[in-house]
Amino acid sequence: MRPSRENEMLRRRTALLIRPELDDHALHSTLTELRPAPQLHGLGGGRSRPQWEPAAALLRTTGRDWDRRVHRVSVLARQLPVAVCERWAADRPGDGDALVLRAFVQSVRAAAQGRAAARRAEQACLRAADACPEDPTPWLALLELMRSFAVPVGEAVPVWTEAVTRAPGNRTAYHDLLRYLSPRGHGTLADMMDFALQGADRAPHGSPLALLPVAARVELVAHRLGQTNVGRLGQTNVGARGHWNEPRAADEIDAALSGWFHAGTAPHAEALLDLNVLAYALIQAYRPVEAAPVFGRIGRHMTPRPWDLLPEPERTFRYWSGRSDRPSGRWT
Repeated sequence: MRPSRENEMLRRRTALLIRPELDDHALHSTLTELRPAPQLHGLGGGRSRPQWEPAAALLRTTGRDWDRRVHRVSVLARQLPVAVCERWAADRPGDGDALVLRAFVQSVRAAAQGRAAARRAEQACLRAADACPEDPTPWLALLELMRSFAVPVGEAVPVWTEAVTRAPGNRTAYHDLLRYLSPRGHGTLADMMDFALQGADRAPHGSPLALLPVAARVELVAHRLGQTNVGRLGQTNVGARGHWNEPRAADEIDAALSGWFHAGTAPHAEALLDLNVLAYALIQAYRPVEAAPVFGRIGRHMTPRPWDLLPEPERTFRYWSGRSDRPSGRWT
């Protein structure tokens, strides 16, 4: 009877929150409002304001918080219907926010549409950059486009430099180039690890960039496994665990804990991505006691990566999260 009782407890647990907006409540509300719904009287029937207005209001309130803006534009570009972005750009042709979002939308979708779409997306990025000269987001949209079309790293780095010149230490920018430089992207293991270590060494105390070497190790594991869902296909990842038992891995995790997690800095827009990576690394390195407060800050917000590198991602996350003491001080 005991196994069935445990299964019942699992079913009654609070659902995990696995969503691209992470814990950004304003972004979540905007996406909910813009989610396509059946129209009883034709497309857009009964609307009292433009369909794009919730996204416009969100980006207006975001202002020059580049960390939050990059995150929100990236998520909106991947989640909104294309028609919403195109309508906004058509209705407000000089609106910088509309141009930036449209550029990002075109960049993330161009790979499925071919070279002509890539050229249009490139022009959209450059136009958005001209309209919003202090904004790093158009340059990160262009970097996304270049990665999709395997543009050589040497040509991509100047674009990345444009972004970080406008937003030094931007977490998203560094992780975007890390993926570009990874063996699964268009670089090499040496490129990726050197970049991660240099970024972490130069970052001020409390910066999330302290986690870059740990994130690079996750990329290495994904590369060695060969595909992100290898665990689900029943293959072992015992060899991947060995990456976390190396002395250098322990040093990287320690640096992330002391340099970022325990530093007491305010959470950044994508803190939950970093928290999930850190929790995963601690579990893989057999450090569950130190993982407990990390899971306490994560709460229900599981992210697909890096848990999808394990055979049963959600079950594993629930198991270790359930073992945490959920200490006070969780970020909300």
